Amino acid sequence: MTTPTLPTLPELRDKIDALDRELLALLNRRAGLALEVGEIKKKEGSVVFRPEREAQVIDGLKSGNSGPLKNESVAPIWREIMSACRSLETPTRVAYLGPAGTFSEEAALGYFGSSIVRVPCVSIDEVFRSTSAGVADFGVVPVENSTEGMVARSLDIFLTMPLFIIGETSLFVRHNLLRKENALEGITAVCAHPQALAQCHEWLSLHLPHAERRPVSSNAEGARLAALDPSIAGIASTRAASEYGVHVVAPAIQNDTHNRTRFAIVTDPLRHPAPQASGHDCTSLVVSVENRPGAMYDILAPLKKHGVSMSRLESRPARSGQWEYYFFIDVQGHPNQPAVQTALHELRESCAFFKVLGTYPIDVH
Repeated sequence: MTTPTLPTLPELRDKIDALDRELLALLNRRAGLALEVGEIKKKEGSVVFRPEREAQVIDGLKSGNSGPLKNESVAPIWREIMSACRSLETPTRVAYLGPAGTFSEEAALGYFGSSIVRVPCVSIDEVFRSTSAGVADFGVVPVENSTEGMVARSLDIFLTMPLFIIGETSLFVRHNLLRKENALEGITAVCAHPQALAQCHEWLSLHLPHAERRPVSSNAEGARLAALDPSIAGIASTRAASEYGVHVVAPAIQNDTHNRTRFAIVTDPLRHPAPQASGHDCTSLVVSVENRPGAMYDILAPLKKHGVSMSRLESRPARSGQWEYYFFIDVQGHPNQPAVQTALHELRESCAFFKVLGTYPIDVH
């Protein structure tokens, strides 16, 4: 019996090269079709980016994936493909908390792909302002962390800014201690965003108990300062370490090894329509009720009555001095669904303040 001959490494590489050429040809065909779609959209006056459509494309591909490519690899690959095709129609301008190397930038690139015009901002407030003013088409803002809970500043701005949420993405956040010198000795201050300092307080208390914890506008700004002063360390991503040429003195110093941050994708409703139902949607809203017995029950009762699942409930002081609160709520589903529509209508009737912050596809991994 003859033993089958296994292909050699050069033969396998030749096959891969041939497949790569086929893939490139197919991608260019896809890009050509995307340009045709873009021409139709221009005539109709419709928008280029439809988050529900992209979510449906990725869901469909994952459900039909037979491997060996893992499902979690499908979304980032196709987001880059769709980003490159979308950029042929029109550049997508995305604002985020900068400078280069922040987790917000990483979230923006993960959601929109790398074929975007980056608009780094000095603060979360500036992300909202840039998006509202039309400097950017979309903004990416942190709203919740698995360790520290809600990002209060983002939620507060939602109350006053006329922007709404059209998407979400979550990011595994791995904090690293960065420094110009590759040693812990001699560090007098640790600079990072307040959220990052809070998320790393256990490690800092154990290893740098006497170092000042200095809040700055972003983790990337902390990395930049660390690159300028050997007595300063920053807390940031490995991308920031490469960007500013500093050492990763201690990796993964966050309290929670599964630390994740959730980001909202925001835009101006006058320039971009709300996403249609994708089949896996979330609706975010903020409400307030009069300070009276049974008020909280009145918020929850319509959801229970119509079988609408609530995935998040957070409270924020109304700053009125009267011990009044705003409640930020996420429910599963889209207002186009009768049960969700009826539950929200009944909820609105029992609230002193009611605002839908957005309806959008649930994050696709």
